[in-house]
Amino acid sequence: MPATASSASPQPIIQVEQLKKEYGEHQVNALKGVSLSIQPGEFVALMGPSGCGKSTLLNILGTLDEPTDGQVLFHGEPLFGKSEKALTEFRRKELGFIFQFFNLLSTLTVRENVSLPLDLDDRLPEAERSKKVNAILERVGMSHRADFFPATLSGGEMQRVAIARALVHQPKVILADEPTGNLDTENGTAILKLLREVSEQEGPIILMATHSEEAAACAHRIIRMRDGQIRHE
Repeated sequence: MPATASSASPQPIIQVEQLKKEYGEHQVNALKGVSLSIQPGEFVALMGPSGCGKSTLLNILGTLDEPTDGQVLFHGEPLFGKSEKALTEFRRKELGFIFQFFNLLSTLTVRENVSLPLDLDDRLPEAERSKKVNAILERVGMSHRADFFPATLSGGEMQRVAIARALVHQPKVILADEPTGNLDTENGTAILKLLREVSEQEGPIILMATHSEEAAACAHRIIRMRDGQIRHE
């Protein structure tokens, strides 16, 4: 049961206020005044065709891009206007990213790829890092591949490793951009099941961009987008 089912509605973790994003000299409008709120523990699907603005919205929520206008509030505090150092720290501590094409480093083993978010924290002892990595690899069913390189893995296995990397530092928000878009039906279904389990057992917010009705059906809530706007149906 998603957190929003509670009779006493909690304060939203994420508030998006009239986000606009324009690209290029011709001022292509990727987002046209998008507003939404995300509650603790929600698994939300951003649903729509290619070019509707869902990936742009995810990039802004992940502070990988800045809006032309509007603001994102995290726990009521504006994100944009902060220094790049502060935004980097925000990403490191609060966010986990899952990409369609996995974005694993080919020269690192599975274990080393998953450890990357922890390696950025000098205060965490090596033994504690190793413990966390082993635990999350067990969680996603990839312990037996810990010392393999990405090129030796299937697409489904690579995405499980990417999910482990996104979860290992226990972020409050997971941003997943078409996480099943490069997988076959069987592996895609397994990944969606894993994301739903993560949402219900570990409790981070999951925001997933997808064009697939089947993928969106796994979320607690679907936000449909078209032409840079949220469709209100």
